[in-house]
Amino acid sequence: MTTIRQRRVGKGTEAAEDQPSEETNVKPDGKVLPDPPGGKLWNILSITVGGIVAISLGLLTSVYVATLHENDLWFSNIKEVEREISFRTECGLYYSYYKQMIQAASIQQGLHGLVYDNKTESVRTINILERMNVYQEVFLSILYRILPIQQYLEPVYFYIYTLFGLQAVYVIALYVTSWLLSGTWLSGLLAACWYITNRVDTTRVEFTIPLRENWALPFFAVQIAAITYLLRTHLQPAQERLTLMAVFIATFLFSLTWQFNQFMMLIQALALFILDCLDMLPTAKVTRLYIIQVSGLLLVCVLQFFNSMILGSLLISFNVSVLIARTIQKNLKKGGLLNRLGKLILHVLLVLCLTLLINKFIKKILNLESDEHIFKFLKAKFGFGATRDFDANLYLCEEAFGLLPLNTFSRLSSTLLFYVYGFVLFLLTAAAVIVAFRNLSGSNQVQLKEKREDYTVTLRPDAAYSLVHTVLFGCLALSTMRMKYLWTSHMCVFASFGLCSTEVWKLILKCLHLYTAQRTQVIKYSIPIITLLYISFKFWPGIMDELSELREFYDPDTVELMNWIKSNTPSTAVFAGSMQLLAGVKLCTGRTLTNHPHYEDKNLRERTKQIYQIYAKRSPGDVHGILRSFGTDYVILEDSICYERRHSRGCRLRDLLDVANGHIMDGLGENEPDLKPSVYPRFCEEIKKNLPSYTMLFTRVFQNKTFHVYKLAKHK
Repeated sequence: MTTIRQRRVGKGTEAAEDQPSEETNVKPDGKVLPDPPGGKLWNILSITVGGIVAISLGLLTSVYVATLHENDLWFSNIKEVEREISFRTECGLYYSYYKQMIQAASIQQGLHGLVYDNKTESVRTINILERMNVYQEVFLSILYRILPIQQYLEPVYFYIYTLFGLQAVYVIALYVTSWLLSGTWLSGLLAACWYITNRVDTTRVEFTIPLRENWALPFFAVQIAAITYLLRTHLQPAQERLTLMAVFIATFLFSLTWQFNQFMMLIQALALFILDCLDMLPTAKVTRLYIIQVSGLLLVCVLQFFNSMILGSLLISFNVSVLIARTIQKNLKKGGLLNRLGKLILHVLLVLCLTLLINKFIKKILNLESDEHIFKFLKAKFGFGATRDFDANLYLCEEAFGLLPLNTFSRLSSTLLFYVYGFVLFLLTAAAVIVAFRNLSGSNQVQLKEKREDYTVTLRPDAAYSLVHTVLFGCLALSTMRMKYLWTSHMCVFASFGLCSTEVWKLILKCLHLYTAQRTQVIKYSIPIITLLYISFKFWPGIMDELSELREFYDPDTVELMNWIKSNTPSTAVFAGSMQLLAGVKLCTGRTLTNHPHYEDKNLRERTKQIYQIYAKRSPGDVHGILRSFGTDYVILEDSICYERRHSRGCRLRDLLDVANGHIMDGLGENEPDLKPSVYPRFCEEIKKNLPSYTMLFTRVFQNKTFHVYKLAKHK
């Protein structure tokens, strides 16, 4: 069990393209007036100061999380094996490919080893570049090899500093998005401060460094910033082309670095679809964004050797369906309210049916089953019938895939973030409902003909997108805790934008009949400054205390196990065990595995379920036969799994296996009526009694307080 101990001292309203933009210097005919000389100078000064603040905050965040990581583990002082063990579960698996590329005799040999890998899954050769999103490890390892830094920087530091550096990109992107939405860099400053002070709920990079989301989310934030700029009006053609290129590059990098990219971009596509249907975004720009999403994903598909899971993604099916449905229904945005609502309902049904048909057809052609566990999990999670499926229950029982805990909101409220977010969300949702009703009822056309009458309630396209984006990702976070980091970071942007937005305060003051331009400007700047002062005075001492707290990595049992494996087993030995532990075995020892934590493959899921019979009620002969069928030489049993107490009854790994095998669970409590008692005792418990039926097949060769390693007899 890995622990951390105290360190010992001594060591737009409408979708029309001619809508007035955020700037005040716009003629009624839509042409942009040139800035006066003084205003232009002020704009340059403001952009310069805002840019310097953005870069400074990004670098400070990078240094902050790097310092926390060092203080938490004493990373610079611990041994290499301890550093590698600190990359827990799938993090260790991903980092092992970076290490493998670094240690290869040449770049070509390293790439060959990844394309024809026979050590990640025993008795099977797989293409790592096809199965996993590890191009970032490949790129980083090549960069490390060709740069003259080997004498000054260890490979592990080059790796973790790159991830911490991406945090700077992340914070700068959030800052810029908020700045673009509100028109003032003070909003970006507030967003960055909220991101830092709510670090527990906005990022986990300091203790899960190689996790795919830590690579992907900075690029996702850059993409959102670029989309926010794209949705501004009065962009010059060159500006729009450059922005579209930025969106494409960010989308491509996001898709390349995370296997769950397709699900995140599907939610983004749904946001675009909703806003397009409600006539709140320019259709031409939405179409380009659909095409960018699909083309970026298809390019990743090519790089991943035509990964079938990408081709069968719902995102591709949905985007293609929207484009087809729009071609069929050409007069979707014409007519009165009831007429348009009827067309809209038909359009939604058509898109839904086409998406399901296209997706079903693609999966049938490709015989695709890699993502079926996700849909089984979703079906069981949202109450569409109980399941005994082992893979679905494995997800359901993990806290990370459960509902968002209520204490999250108390933490977010302590920084005022959640209160401000809720306030802004309520106002903009009400505004969006009014604007959507006005658009659908045909009032938009009337407005354009009547010289742009100034409505009290308006909503710019970029603000509308930000609103629907935060609502949809909020729903995702509420349903699945692991996905909260997609929501909370954007929550910082959305709340700071609302607090610094002229439009929001103008709406509030007009409703209260207190509006004046001067009063709006005073409130727009004074409230955010007061909020920043409150955050600084309340949380600065805590941040300083956090940075001064020193701990160290401490996991002697795992270190002892890894050292024993390296010293006492052949390099070709095959190990079986829990997928979390085996990722560390591969990284620390280079031994061959039977299974691993990258779960997006049906054959691997079936293999893992079979390997896990070591914790079920099975005969020694059955377990031996299963393990030997995968070429296993050694099996590692963990007391923390065999005698698990972390989960309640029904969610312990042994309970999931018992139910999947049709056996009654251990302990007091109810069982489903068709479950039967097993004729065999639990393997992981019984093997420790050294009975002849076990010792003739399994020989214990290592043990400590946590692990027991058994060598398998070659034949029964």
